[in-house]
This record gives sequence, C-alpha cells and structure tokens, in this order.
Amino acid sequence: MLAWLRAGTELSERFAGFLGSGWIRPTEGSSEWHMLYRFASPQALEAWELSAQRRWWLDSAQGFVAESSREHRTGIEGWFDEPSRVDVQDLRPTVPAPPRWKQMCSIFLVFFPLSLAANELGRIYLSDWWLPARVLLTVCVMTPLMTYVFLPWVTRLLAPWLHATRSTR
Repeated sequence: MLAWLRAGTELSERFAGFLGSGWIRPTEGSSEWHMLYRFASPQALEAWELSAQRRWWLDSAQGFVAESSREHRTGIEGWFDEPSRVDVQDLRPTVPAPPRWKQMCSIFLVFFPLSLAANELGRIYLSDWWLPARVLLTVCVMTPLMTYVFLPWVTRLLAPWLHATRSTR
C-alpha cells in the first residue's frame, strides 16, 4: 500500500502547478485514507485529475482501493489547517501549520493595502453612494481578490518564514 501511495504522490508532483500532497487517516489503524492535493489553480488540478497517469495509477489499485468521495476546496477555508490525524509511518511528514501570529501577519500584509486601496477608490469614485452599498461593493471585490490572488501569492512568498522552525541554542 505504501508503495502505491508513494507512486501516486510522485506522479502528481510531475504536473505543472503542483503545490503539495499528503495522506491522512481519520484514526490510527483505519482502513480509510484520504489523499490531499494542492494545486496552484483549478486548471492545474483538472489536468492532474483527467490525466492518463492518474487513471493508470487508480486502475492499478482496483480491488483494494475505491474512491468514496471527492471534495474541492478553494480560498482560505482550511488554508493553514493541520489534518486532525496524520499517519507518518514511512510517509513524508506534513508541514505543521504556522503559529497563529504568523498567519495573522500574512493576512494583514494582504488586507491592509487592499483595504486602503479599496477605500481610497471608493472615496474618489463612489463618495455619493450610500455607505452600506459602498461597503458591500468593496467587500464583494476584495474577497475574491484576497482569496484567489493575493493570499496564495503572499503565502508562497512567505513560506520560508511561515514554516521556519525556531532554532534552540
């Protein structure tokens, strides 16, 4: 089983936009496993999911592996979450979530300048709008920009700092 798991990981790593993967089990000893993939875009994920390599890999496990469900997540839900249970027996260890204060700093680095720009543009171009309508428009524009553009970019940019371990002397 472990060889098959590693093969799937190695195949997915060859695809453009691959950001990482991992395996978790809900409880130790469970026969149920969950594969987690991270890709840079929905198109990159789709290329992996529709690939002949993935199909071959899944077909090679017929009879002892079955896909029971599939879930796609986008945006910041679970962005820094750690799996509730990780099986590290002969698998690559997962990167722990960064401390909350580092998560806060990363979000602040995106939110502050974006909010400042949105408010200034709103003051210039929408000053005669009713305040709740102006705020609603601002939030509707900022949320996808943060979720799909700026937070992924800042997270990649700050990855060495976010996941740096503190050295002990």
